[in-house]
Amino acid sequence: MPLIVMCGFPSSGKTSRSTQIMQYFIDRFNNENKPNSVLLINDESLGISKDSYKDTRLEEKKSRGTLISAVERMISKDDLLIVDGMNYIKGFRYQLYCIARAIGTPHCVVYCGIPVEIAKEWNSKRVESGYDTTVFDELVSRFEEPDDRNRWDSPLFTVFYNDEAVPFDGIWDAVINKKAKPPNLSTVSKPVSETNYLYELEKTTQDIINEVLDAQKHNVGGGAVKISRTNRTVNLPSRTITLSEFRRLRRQFTNINKMHTLLDMDRVAELFVEYLNTNINR
Repeated sequence: MPLIVMCGFPSSGKTSRSTQIMQYFIDRFNNENKPNSVLLINDESLGISKDSYKDTRLEEKKSRGTLISAVERMISKDDLLIVDGMNYIKGFRYQLYCIARAIGTPHCVVYCGIPVEIAKEWNSKRVESGYDTTVFDELVSRFEEPDDRNRWDSPLFTVFYNDEAVPFDGIWDAVINKKAKPPNLSTVSKPVSETNYLYELEKTTQDIINEVLDAQKHNVGGGAVKISRTNRTVNLPSRTITLSEFRRLRRQFTNINKMHTLLDMDRVAELFVEYLNTNINR
C-alpha cells in the first residue's frame, strides 16, 4: 500500500488533516471489504521532542534518521502509511520518495498551506505542545515548499487551513487506483548478489567526492564540475561545501542504495551526481 507524506509549516494543521485522511481510508477500506490497515507515524508516536529542532546539526539530524528508519521498517505493499510531519526539506522528501519507489508502491504529498501569521498564532495557543518562538521562526525560514514539477513532490495535493474538506477522492485515486511507476535504477531493490557491490558503491561515490573537492579548491565561488565517470556535472553553490557535508550526503546515498544491486557503476555515478545536486543546492 502507498505512502502519504504530509508537509507544511509547524502548527499548520498537519496532524488534524492526517487524522482525517486516516479515517477516510479506514472507512473506505471497510466499506469495500479490503483487508488493509492504515498506519500513521509522527514525532509524538516516535518519541521525538520538539526541542530536537533547536539543533539542526545534531538532534534534528538524529530525529530525521529515526523517522526514516521507522518508514523503512513499516512501509509495505499491504498497508497504507501516513507520515505526519513537517518534512520541510526537499532532500528528505526525496529520500521518502526513494523508499516508496524501491518497493514499487505509490506515493503522494499532501501540503497543508497556511499563512505564517496564522500558523504562529495557532502555535502560541499550544502552551504545552507548541514550538519555541525562535525554533518556529527558524523552521519557517528553512521550509522548502513542495513543487509538483519535482517527481518526489508529485502527485501533490494542497489543502489550505480554511478548506472544509480534504480532496479524499483525488488522494485515493492517486495512491490506490493508479499503479506505482516501475522502480528505476536509483531505487530498485534487489537482493545483493555481488559480494563486491558495496565496495564498488563506496569507491565510486568516494571518487566523485574527491573530484569535486579537488575542483572546489581551484574554483572558489561555485560552478559546474564535470565528473569523469559520467557526462553529468555537479553544480556547486557559491559557498564552500565542507568535507563533512559531502561525507554526510555520501553516507545517506549509500544507506539508501546499499541493499540495491546496481551492477552498472556508471549508472551509480549518475545517480550520485543527481543526489548531490538535489541536496547541496537547497
